[in-house]
Amino acid sequence: MSKKNTTRPDGLAYSTNKDFFNDFPEEEATETLPKDKQKLRVKLDTKQRAGKIVTLVDGFSGTNDDLEALGKQLKTKCGAGGSAKDGFIIIQGDYKEKIIAWLKDWGYVLTK
Repeated sequence: MSKKNTTRPDGLAYSTNKDFFNDFPEEEATETLPKDKQKLRVKLDTKQRAGKIVTLVDGFSGTNDDLEALGKQLKTKCGAGGSAKDGFIIIQGDYKEKIIAWLKDWGYVLTK
């Protein structure tokens, strides 16, 4: 007697069933909060980065497009690489104080 798995596997890599993913609910596009309501936290991090320092901006509430646009602005101002995904903006290097100052100048008054 084989037991049939009724839950969807989290680690599914490939399925030949074209209708397999049709029952997943689509994610709603969240509205981006105004700049003065965003509670951004800026911190330094070295975890799982081979000892290299990165500056993390956490707490952004809004769409991925707005997150990526803010990340691009910060990367340009710092002249450094980085990425924006999963609600985080990662900037390569120690730019904590500069980023906090820029964010406050741009209207993100709840930045720490």
